[in-house]
Amino acid sequence: MKSHKNFLFDILCICLLSLNSCSKPIKTEAYLFSYFIGNGAGQESVHYAISDDGFNFRALNNYLPILDNDVISKQGGVRDPHILRSDDGKSFYMALTDLYVPNDGWTNESMILLKSDDLVNWTHSNIHIPTVFPEKFSEVRRVWAPQTIFDSKAGKYMVYWSMQFEGEEDIIYYAYANKDFTALESEPQQLFFHPDGKSCIDGDIIFHEGKYHLFFKTEGHGNGLKKAVSDQLTQGYEIHDKYLQQTTEAVEGSGIFKLNDSDDYILMYDVYMNGSYQFTKSTDLEDFSIIDEQISMDFHPRHGSVLPISLEEKERLINDFGYADEVVSGNPVLKGYYADPEIIYSDKEQKYFLYPTSDGFDGWSGTYFKTFSSENLRDWKEEAVILDLQKDVSWSDKHAWAPAMLEVKREDGYEYFYYFTASQKIGLATSDSPSGPFKDSGKPLIDFRPEGAGGGQEIDPDIFKDPKSDKTYLYWGNGYLAVVPLNDDLKSFDKKQIKIMTPDNTFREGVEVFFRKGKYYFLWSEDDTRSENYRVRYAISDSPIGPLEIPKNNLILSKNPILGIYGTGHNSVINVRDTDDWMIVYHRFKRPEGIRMGSSAGFHREICIDKMEFDENGYILKIEPTLDGITLR
Repeated sequence: MKSHKNFLFDILCICLLSLNSCSKPIKTEAYLFSYFIGNGAGQESVHYAISDDGFNFRALNNYLPILDNDVISKQGGVRDPHILRSDDGKSFYMALTDLYVPNDGWTNESMILLKSDDLVNWTHSNIHIPTVFPEKFSEVRRVWAPQTIFDSKAGKYMVYWSMQFEGEEDIIYYAYANKDFTALESEPQQLFFHPDGKSCIDGDIIFHEGKYHLFFKTEGHGNGLKKAVSDQLTQGYEIHDKYLQQTTEAVEGSGIFKLNDSDDYILMYDVYMNGSYQFTKSTDLEDFSIIDEQISMDFHPRHGSVLPISLEEKERLINDFGYADEVVSGNPVLKGYYADPEIIYSDKEQKYFLYPTSDGFDGWSGTYFKTFSSENLRDWKEEAVILDLQKDVSWSDKHAWAPAMLEVKREDGYEYFYYFTASQKIGLATSDSPSGPFKDSGKPLIDFRPEGAGGGQEIDPDIFKDPKSDKTYLYWGNGYLAVVPLNDDLKSFDKKQIKIMTPDNTFREGVEVFFRKGKYYFLWSEDDTRSENYRVRYAISDSPIGPLEIPKNNLILSKNPILGIYGTGHNSVINVRDTDDWMIVYHRFKRPEGIRMGSSAGFHREICIDKMEFDENGYILKIEPTLDGITLR
C-alpha cells in the first residue's frame, strides 16, 4: 500500500503533468568539478573530480580526460567546461570552448554543446559561429568560455559567451539553444559590455534573491573579477565596480556555486599565472573571504565549474570512472607549478625556507620569485613574493629562474644573499629576512661566458660556504660548470680565479654542492628539463674546487614510470639539524598529466622531497622518487 505522502505526491504529479513537473526534486549531497588542466598536448580536455562537501575534491579516471578530444573537437582541444543540470533535473548540458592553444594561439571560432542523461555518456555538436551566422559574425576571431542557464520566462536554455572581432574589445553575447541542445536557434545578441568599452570575458551567471549576478573577468585593464547585476536575465546589467578576487595575482575563469543545505556560496577562480586555484566564500555575493586552508585537491585545475549532484549520481560516476589514486600523497609539497628548488634552514627563524622557480609559464617566462616556510619539511606555508623582476630589477624583466640562498650571521643580526637567474644572467639581491623583501644589487653578478666554457647559458647559481675554510664559493652554468671564490662582501670576485670544473658530458645544469663527513658532494642534472629522462648524477671531491671523483653508479635519481613519475631533476639538498638525515628536494613533471604534455611538461613542474641515504663508504644510494614523501623521526 502506498504511503499517504507518496499518494499526495502522485496526485500533485497528475495536476502538474502539463508543466512537466512530476519528477521528485533532486536532493544534492555531493559535487562534481569539471575542469581542464593547461595549455598544450593532452591538457586541453575535460576532467572530473568529486567532493562530498564542496571543499575536498578527488580526481576521477586516473587523472585522464573523460571525453575524447578527437571525437568532440574540431581544433584538437577543449577548455572551460561548464555543466548545467536541466530544469526538470533529468539531463545535463555541457558547453566548451573549442580551442587548441599550441596550434591556434588564442584565436578560435567555435564552441561545443553537449548533452547527457547520466554525466558519463555525452552527445555533442560543434557550433562554428562564422558559418552559422555569416552575416554579422563572419569575422569573429575569439569564441570563449560558453556557459548555459535556463531562461524560465522564455522556457529555453540560454548560452552565453564572449566574442571578439579584430581590433575590438571582447563582449559577452547570448543566444538560445534549440530544443535538442544541438544548435543555436537565435542570432547572438549583446548581453553585457563594459561601460568604459573594455574587454569582458568568462561570464558566469547565478540567480540570487531575485536578481541575476553576472561574474566576469576584466581583460587587459587591471585583470580581475567583477560582477554586474540585473533583475532580467538578458538585459539591464549594471556593473558593481569593485574587484572580487582575494589575491593580487592575475585571475580568470570564475565559478560560483551554492553549498548544499547552506546559505553559503563558493566563488572559485583560476590563478592562472602561477598554476593555482583559489576558493572564497560569501553569503551575500558581495564580500568574499579566502578559504584555501579548507580546500584539498589531488589535481591542478584550470577554468572549470562545480555542479551539485546527488549521492546516486556520485556513485555512478565513481563506478564508471573510479578515483584517480587511493594513495595519500606527500609529494608534491607545494600546490601549483614550481621548479628548481633551493632550500635552507634558517637559524634566525628556526625553520626551513624553500625558494623555487615560479613555473607554469610558456617557455619558462616567469618574472617573479616566491618563498615558502615549514617547520617539518612536509607542511609548507607561502610567505611572499620576495623579488619581482618587473618591479624590483632594473636590468632584467624576464626569465626568473633557479635561485640560491645563503644565510649569514652578523654581530648585529642576519643577512640573506639571494643569487638568482634573470635573462640568462646571474644577479644578487639582499635582505635582512629570509622571507624578504629583497633588494637587487642593481646589476648582474655574472653576465659573461667564462673563459674555457663551451656553449650553454649563464644560469643556475649555487652558493656554498666551506665549513673547513670559511670561504664562500659561487657555482653556475648550463652546458659547463664554473666556480669562483667570492670576496668577503659576497658580492664580488676576481675573474682570474674562475675555474671550469665540468664533471663529464652528462653535466647539463643545476649544480648542488654540500659537505658531509669530510667529503664534498657535487650533484647535477642530466638531459633536458623537457625530457622524461631528466635525472640527477653526482661526484665526490676532497676540495670545493675539485678534482672530482665520479662513482661508478653515480645516477641517483630518475623516473619511475610505474608511479607515473617523470622528469626528476634540478635538486637541492638539506641536512636535518642535529642528525645525519638528509633530504633531496627536486622537481618532476606534473603528475600524472606531464608525460602526455609533450615539451610543455618542461615548464609545468612540481616540487617533491624524498630521503637521501649513504652507504658505509659515503656513496649516495639510489633514491626512489615517491608519492608519499618523507616522514621525519
